Amino acid sequence: MEKYIEFSKEVQQGKANNKPIVALESTIISHGMPYPQNVETAKKVEQIIRDNGAIPATIALMNGKIKIGLEAEELNLLANSDNVAKVSRRDLAEITATKRMGATTVASTMICAELADIQFFVTGGIGGVHRGVEHTMDISADLEELGQTNVTVICAGAKSILDLPKTMEYLETKGVPVIGYQTEELPAFFTRESGIKLNSSADTPEAIAHICKKKCDLGLSGGIVIANPVPKQYELAKSYIDEIIENAVTEAEVQGISGKDSTPFLLGKIVEKSDGKSLETNIKLVENNAVVGAKIAVAFTQM
Repeated sequence: MEKYIEFSKEVQQGKANNKPIVALESTIISHGMPYPQNVETAKKVEQIIRDNGAIPATIALMNGKIKIGLEAEELNLLANSDNVAKVSRRDLAEITATKRMGATTVASTMICAELADIQFFVTGGIGGVHRGVEHTMDISADLEELGQTNVTVICAGAKSILDLPKTMEYLETKGVPVIGYQTEELPAFFTRESGIKLNSSADTPEAIAHICKKKCDLGLSGGIVIANPVPKQYELAKSYIDEIIENAVTEAEVQGISGKDSTPFLLGKIVEKSDGKSLETNIKLVENNAVVGAKIAVAFTQM
């Protein structure tokens, strides 16, 4: 794999010194936020991970290489470039072969993190089963990846534009543990509430690290979802955001938008209809996930 994987200087040094490393996706930079908020958020999240004792490894595809950790100029290039490919499992080989620039989704970040022997990954929210799945069969590749790839994903639950009960059923079928961090309810991205009770919860990073360690010891394949609610002061009221999401979903259906284009469209509409409130919440929940993810990685390394 050496000819395909390229580590940043910081990550390479961290691996040599057995430091805790936390993977970060890059779709949030290229497709999730406008410039300059995307690069500002990316840099801030990386610094939060450093401040909490771990090393950040933002992952992207550039010049036929899987970049594990981006240098400052690479991060800026990704944030400012047009026609950056959104890369999931199905796209990894093609984008690497054609040497195009690609931003990794949850699924492809998990794959690349496992290839680089990184066990923890911080993101905003995972994908899932889309509303109307009985007609579209639109299910995110993130769920399949969680069923087979050995990476722990720290997130604010699944994106609230999704069918959350069906998403949880899918994860249960795949045997993926969903552990609430200081909550017994599945967070719904923009809000702490979903009405869906979780089977598992943990109150400390050390408790979660202990579960991850036992999973490794037992040789159990697949990922773990750590569901970390957005801080209370930044959440949006459930009734408020649910109405906005319903309107955005209806608009997407009218315009015939589906597949991998649906999530960026819906999130963009939600930002527009919430007068930017959802974008602020999105940023704050990612920052909060970075704190928790770094602490779990540190606790795991100390074991």
